[in-house]
Amino acid sequence: MADLPDRDVALVLDMLSAARDATDFVRGMDLDGFRASRLHQNAVIRSVEVVGEAAGRVSDATVAAHPDIPWRSITGMRHRLIHGYADVDIDLVWSVTQHQLPELIALLDALISTEGPEDIQKPD
Repeated sequence: MADLPDRDVALVLDMLSAARDATDFVRGMDLDGFRASRLHQNAVIRSVEVVGEAAGRVSDATVAAHPDIPWRSITGMRHRLIHGYADVDIDLVWSVTQHQLPELIALLDALISTEGPEDIQKPD
């Protein structure tokens, strides 16, 4: 695999960090607890927005080279959250934290690990 451009590495790391934050924010919670906590909802929504914003800035070459990452769905979710803020489906946001984000984290981890540990500082 060709190396990612430095800018894309930074963006992928931003995506990975924000996705981890979102899943960490709800660790130990259930759906009812999430529905009851605007604090957790807002923290997760903001993190998911960051994931989508960073994904939208990744170069076309990197997007094309990694079709296993659902770039369009990620940016689409960001657009729905930003532009449809008054109609956010909290159950969908919860589902994203439980299903899509863990899968995305695994894909991004794998992408970053192919870049070589000597060149990249992974977030904790």
